Amino acid sequence: MKLIIAVIQDKDSSRLVDALGEENFQTTKLATTGGFLKEGNTTLMIGCEDEYVDEALKVIEDNCSHREQMVAPISPMGGNADSYIPKPVKVEVGGAVVFILPIESFFQF
Repeated sequence: MKLIIAVIQDKDSSRLVDALGEENFQTTKLATTGGFLKEGNTTLMIGCEDEYVDEALKVIEDNCSHREQMVAPISPMGGNADSYIPKPVKVEVGGAVVFILPIESFFQF
């Protein structure tokens, strides 16, 4: 048995949870915050048998799209400087970061 931990952007979470449910994967959804853009992320924990890992990864890949987003860079002073006018930059967001962990035991009470 494996535990799949998928960190995804909030915008993809509902679509992915629905798609996983349609394929009979049970998920636990956790609200998390990303370190780079300081925006909300969703972390999904998905437990599945070894033979279904590739199927789960395909569902995740199909439902977590990359897209570009404009963000204002952080002030070089580390805070809000009145004279600093940031020029927005384009960054790629979305997709998924996925970790697959072996499960030694599983209990449900």
